[in-house]
Amino acid sequence: MKKREIIFATANQDKLHEIRMILDDLGVSVISLKEAGITTEIVEDGETFEDNAIIKARTIMRETGKITLADDSGLEVDFLNKEPGVYSARYCGRDTSYRIKNRNILERMTDVPDEKRSARFVCAVALAIPAGCIPGILKETVRTVRGTMEGRIGYEEKGEHGFGYDPIFYLPEYGCYSGELLPEKKNEISHRGKALRLMKEVLEGYGL
Repeated sequence: MKKREIIFATANQDKLHEIRMILDDLGVSVISLKEAGITTEIVEDGETFEDNAIIKARTIMRETGKITLADDSGLEVDFLNKEPGVYSARYCGRDTSYRIKNRNILERMTDVPDEKRSARFVCAVALAIPAGCIPGILKETVRTVRGTMEGRIGYEEKGEHGFGYDPIFYLPEYGCYSGELLPEKKNEISHRGKALRLMKEVLEGYGL
């Protein structure tokens, strides 16, 4: 029997790879926007990670009539008043490379001591279910979960794994940078891994 398809509203292949690894044992097939043939431009103008995740999930769900997942994630640096936050992907400009973004943060944190370099990765995942798509769901339903990974901003870029801000995010508990973690370990402890496992419980609760 063909698995039920769930759209994950992302075009980021690195992120999609992580998502599929974590949700692999669910009885669903997770497809990307590209695989679903969706080119809709979504304006992420929410004030929180949850707001943006809901905007994406609800927009694609209403366009396709399919169950849709979406996430919004980013880096919060306490010394920088929790920047870049919800603007993590657009920090220093939408098309700016993460190497430049990472260097900008490191430069702004020059001479800041360890105890003031606290930071965290945040991931909010939203689930949007169309009315009547699942037995018992009589109206459009949206659920959200959140996961975080605490650490601090390092003093350099390190690691060949991960993506985005991983190379500058130091994990004191593990004595390494997020960019040095192997994918399996990162999925175990990361903000996205935690959020997706919580969402997995939600999906299982709906019989998916």
